[in-house]
This record gives sequence, C-alpha cells and structure tokens, in this order.
Amino acid sequence: MSDTWGLAGGDAIAPGLTAVRPVGGGDVYEAWLAFDDRLYAPVVVKIVRPGHVDRDASRSGLVREVEMLSRLSHPGIARLFSYDDEGPRPYLVLENVDGPDLSTLIATHGYLPLHQLLPLGLELCSALHYLRQQDVCHLDLKPSNVIMGAPARLIDFSVAMDAKQAADLTDPVGSDEYMAPEQCRPGELGTVGHASDMWAFGATMFRAAAGFRAYDRERRWAQLDQAPFGLPHVVPPAVADLILDCLAPRAEHRPEPHEVAERLEPLLANLPRAHLSGFRIKL
Repeated sequence: MSDTWGLAGGDAIAPGLTAVRPVGGGDVYEAWLAFDDRLYAPVVVKIVRPGHVDRDASRSGLVREVEMLSRLSHPGIARLFSYDDEGPRPYLVLENVDGPDLSTLIATHGYLPLHQLLPLGLELCSALHYLRQQDVCHLDLKPSNVIMGAPARLIDFSVAMDAKQAADLTDPVGSDEYMAPEQCRPGELGTVGHASDMWAFGATMFRAAAGFRAYDRERRWAQLDQAPFGLPHVVPPAVADLILDCLAPRAEHRPEPHEVAERLEPLLANLPRAHLSGFRIKL
C-alpha cells in the first residue's frame, strides 16, 4: 500500500486549504497544488506522508525547513506562507510559481537555448550569492528543485543548513547525481560548504546546456572517479569552460556565485537581439 493520504481534487487538506492536483513529492512528503482561502490564491502544500507523521526525524525536518525559510527572503527563493507541524497531517504552505521545473522542461524540450540558459545561470547565482551572505547551504540544488518562473525559483530547503552544520557533516547528504565529491564522502574528500552548492550548480547547468547529465547515471557517485562528459558543440567554449570550472573536484578551485555571474553577464549581453520580421516603418 502506498504511503499517501489518498487525496483527490476538491478534498480538504486542512481548514482553508483545498487540494487541486498533485505536483510531485518525495519519500517524506507529498506535494499538492491547492487553493488557500486565506490568501485567496493557489499555493503549493507539502504534506508529511502518513508513514512519517510519527517519526521524529520527519517532523523535525519539517520544522527545520520552516525555520530556514522563515529566515530567507529573496526573489529567487519560493516563499513560505504558513505551516502546521503539530496537527494530524503536518504541512507547510509555499508560494506557487507558475512554470515547470527544470527537469521536466529538459525532458520535454531537450537542452535550453542560450537565451534561456544564460539568464537561468544568473538567476541561480543571485539566489546562491544571497544564501552565502546568509551563511546557508542548500545542499540539494538540482533541476527538479528549480522552478522555471520569472525569475527561476530555488525550492526544497528540507536538507539546507547553516555552513557550520554543513562543515560538521560526517554522512552523505543530497541527491547522488548532484552531490559534490565532499558531500559524498565528507571529511575524506573535503569539507561540505558553500562550494558544494556551486558544484551542484555546475551539474545542473551542464544538464540544462546539454540535455543530458554530466556523469554516468548507472554508477552511484560516478563523479568521484570519472571526468564529466563533453558538452555538445552548440555550447560556446566560454559557457562550457564556466560550467566545467564549477565541477572542479576540489572545493577551493570552484568559482563563487558572483564570479560566475560576472562571467555570464557579458555573454548574455553579446547574444543577438531578437527582432520582428517583416517590413519596417521609417519615421
């Protein structure tokens, strides 16, 4: 039997929150697009799955995410509106961003053209720079955690933590294919920190630029002993070099978010300007 609340469109998630349709989730949460009567607007509700309600780790994870999001305020991070961590169906209510996640967009349409790829990189760097200033490490940046709104939004802070907590990690944290080497083997291969998010940024941008992942999916943590695949020729050398710099095995060799942004901005400025075809009127 699947670990779900068995909700359907029109059901009440909680007083004032009406389910519309499922929008994904993971092992601990199910996620729903819902209508919030208080806000009188659509929202996303993350609900702790029934099998996790009585698990202290799952409830404390929800509280940790609430506390983290309550500290953050940035255009590139989905906002927290409300939560209930004590009721029979613990949940949190998040901003609904109008757009697909990056993973779905790539699966549907393939790699992103430069006029989408470069702004995405700048927007993610903006959010990562802000998190660095707040001394927060996301630790799970990946295409499915990027919603392609205007601007793109970073979501899912369920494993995010302060930099000091990240540096003290002794066990792996993150999603296998988007984990920096030091996240796979904390201590042995370096200290987990802000540079770990830049590695995940590089892996995310690689997939967006190429349409495929940077490393072999069939082996866990192939990034520990395999060089990244080559990027397609449609990716300009300056963009490819930047992405590969972020995938440097050693944390100290990776650029910081503002350095990446400074390299992306002139590339975006030099893209051909779009114009309407057809006749022109001389004034």
